[in-house]
Amino acid sequence: MWKKLVAPMLSASLILGMAAGCTEKSGGDEKSKGGSKKETVEITWWNYPNWDPLDGEVGKYEKEIIKAFNKKHPEIKVNLEMISFEGGPEKVNVALASKSAPDVIYDFPGRILDYGQKGYLAPLNDMIDDDFKKDVSDSIWNQTKVNDDIVMYPINTTPFMMAVNKTLFEKIGALDLLPLDRPERTWTVAEYQKALEAVKEKAPDVFPSGFFAKNTGGDQGTRAYLANLAGTSFMDPDMKKITINSEDGVKALQWVVDGVKNKLVAPGTESLTSNDNLDLFMQGKLATTIIYSSVLKKIYSTKKVADFEEAFVAFPTPDGKNPAFEPFIGGMAVFNNGDKAKVEAAKKLVDFIANDPDWTKKNLKATGGFSVRSSVSGLYDNPEMKYVESMRKYMIDAPTRAKNFIELRTVWFPELQKALMGQATAKEALDSFAKKGDEIVNKN
Repeated sequence: MWKKLVAPMLSASLILGMAAGCTEKSGGDEKSKGGSKKETVEITWWNYPNWDPLDGEVGKYEKEIIKAFNKKHPEIKVNLEMISFEGGPEKVNVALASKSAPDVIYDFPGRILDYGQKGYLAPLNDMIDDDFKKDVSDSIWNQTKVNDDIVMYPINTTPFMMAVNKTLFEKIGALDLLPLDRPERTWTVAEYQKALEAVKEKAPDVFPSGFFAKNTGGDQGTRAYLANLAGTSFMDPDMKKITINSEDGVKALQWVVDGVKNKLVAPGTESLTSNDNLDLFMQGKLATTIIYSSVLKKIYSTKKVADFEEAFVAFPTPDGKNPAFEPFIGGMAVFNNGDKAKVEAAKKLVDFIANDPDWTKKNLKATGGFSVRSSVSGLYDNPEMKYVESMRKYMIDAPTRAKNFIELRTVWFPELQKALMGQATAKEALDSFAKKGDEIVNKN
């Protein structure tokens, strides 16, 4: 199976290898065959903690990547700076404003496309050959482009799903209420509610489910959760109009509001973050979580303080069919800082991380994700990972590619807060969001 991955990579890797092979080293200085010194290009890589900490040290794995990269490209010096998910986005924005941006970053479409729309990124079209284009789904490619320019090189992906505390449900004798015996683990909203009611009755010290609306973090979880509960979409296919304020969407948000009152949803949702929900789940205090993925499972593994087995499940839908998952897509972008040599050097680092035969598989598994390439599968032997991989077919074209998405997400959570705090009805909140959202995604 892995041979399928290597073949499409050979063209880029071979060309880079030939370039490296045309030099000789003498006295520690790299020289061309003509005797002239080849200048060192220095680039800066900012990276969120997307990979497993090696030996518990954040950034150590990335340093190993750089060491391996320098064996093939000693002429490129890579300065690594790790940034946090909490403060990283603002740090990048400040750097862009002060014209001190890094040369390359590993991030997700929402932020990368925003940088691209503002003209900060170098196009990567020359790195994408026909085989790669055909091997990646349109729903993923749509998340990498600004107009006709590919500004994000996609590497790993996984669906954002739900997860349940399997051990808890087994302990209270309610394991049969979960859809774990079904091939795709799909279930109806009514079946989901019945499972939550069992937790409320038999495990009163555990919150049956959670929700969050304090800030933009994890907004993909709230979007997908409500859209699935409603059996509808968040936006139209062209990403020009908000659709979650439909009659069914209003009913879904009202279900959450009522769930707080009925103690099926954890209290204080308006002041909770996605991290709070994940922390509660890892502590065994939340029976289900509406935001989870194989990547998040990897990232949060060190925070799991309760001894329990979790299981991935689909979002519940009215008829128990066709769930829709927003995709996590991890990829790299190159900032155009006005230096062509740095842009080309950064592209070589991206190519190495994504396509090097010795490192690609390791890099994918270190994220807990899957390859964006359809031809690459079977990276994991774990049954849970095999299940998650099989559910990639339900990944949708997410709102993250909507124009001005970064601004759009900032008007989502305040409206949720209003509904959760009783300051607006579910309909008023979603209609208000739709009005603001439509204006945002359609403005120049």
